Amino acid sequence: MKRRSKILIGFTAAAVAGTLGVLGVTAATAATAGPITGLGGKCVDVAAASTANGAAIQLYDCNGTTAQSWTAGNADNSIRALGKCLDVTAAGTANGAKIQLYDCNGSAAQQWTASGPALVNTGSGKCLDATGQSSANGTRLQIWTCTGAANQAWTLPGGTTTPTTPSAGLNPNVAPGGNFDLSIWQLQLPTGSPGSPTQIPPSQLKGANGYVNPAYFFTDKTDGSMTFWAPEKGVTTPNSNYARSELREMNADGSAADWRLAGSHKLSATLRIPSVTKNVCVGQIHLGTGGTSTKPLLELYYRPNGDIVLGTENSPDGGQTLHTVGNVPLGVQWSYVIAVSGGNTIKLTVNGSTTSYAIPSSFNQYGMYFKAGSYNQSSSDSTTNGAKVKFYALTVSHG
Repeated sequence: MKRRSKILIGFTAAAVAGTLGVLGVTAATAATAGPITGLGGKCVDVAAASTANGAAIQLYDCNGTTAQSWTAGNADNSIRALGKCLDVTAAGTANGAKIQLYDCNGSAAQQWTASGPALVNTGSGKCLDATGQSSANGTRLQIWTCTGAANQAWTLPGGTTTPTTPSAGLNPNVAPGGNFDLSIWQLQLPTGSPGSPTQIPPSQLKGANGYVNPAYFFTDKTDGSMTFWAPEKGVTTPNSNYARSELREMNADGSAADWRLAGSHKLSATLRIPSVTKNVCVGQIHLGTGGTSTKPLLELYYRPNGDIVLGTENSPDGGQTLHTVGNVPLGVQWSYVIAVSGGNTIKLTVNGSTTSYAIPSSFNQYGMYFKAGSYNQSSSDSTTNGAKVKFYALTVSHG
């Protein structure tokens, strides 16, 4: 069979390895002590230089005291001052949960990962935030859904900002279609009317001046990534309770992709997730024509604790088996390859490590198609909680 490829933008193996090395800052960076500065040039400060558990963490004029000397780059991803740790009160995960000083205990409430200029809390998937976007002395620090705003930008000890992802040749000044060949994808957004979310066809997505939605689908100006945002509250399809901002594979002629398992099929991606509430699906093989099922063959999930989990469907009638296949800290770039081989085997590769799974014969009657983006796996009345997913490379091939 003649091989046909749909290439969006690719990394060499060396480039991916190099990028992962740059982003592994929490593991590779030596511990460094000094001030952490934020909005208005103010310093992260322990109120009244108190060493008591529960002491408030605030913004304050920089004064060089030990109450403003923080050690970052620790092996356990903690940030420390006065012998204690930067901590989310009561291990909270809700927007507005306050930051305090507390005995170091290794919990996720005390783990922080650099994500661009932000510091993301592992336990909540939310960003260190100056309350009310205020730089006044005494402004309490809290966690909040990552927004990229100035009140979530921090400079770490040593005078360097938290590192951003290398652009890998992406142009931050064009629409996603200027960096990625979106002529073989259709976009679904969490907008529209109930049961009928907005669909953007390939003809509108492609090109440097292609479709952009500033809230849900756009090029990140700091790194050129194709960025998807899916809140917990949004318009969904009739068969799902969860909102999504996600690409659906199409054919070059604009028709819906609907390939059979025989042959070889591959979806490859390089991405990072700077924020997620509970769980987000970042890649799928979904069932197409051939029967009545609306299930996926598989879904690849990412969780706030860094776990990467593959869900394989037991049959077209339902029932999913979960497999933990890796762990990457929140905000750190990683890669995956989802491949179908020989019509009966799924091969999943995460950061170079491959595992294989048998495909039940009950799926043979169905056509298939790939999906990629942010398919948030939690729902509520919140439009600020959700999952943001940033893609730096995406490749689809069939043969």
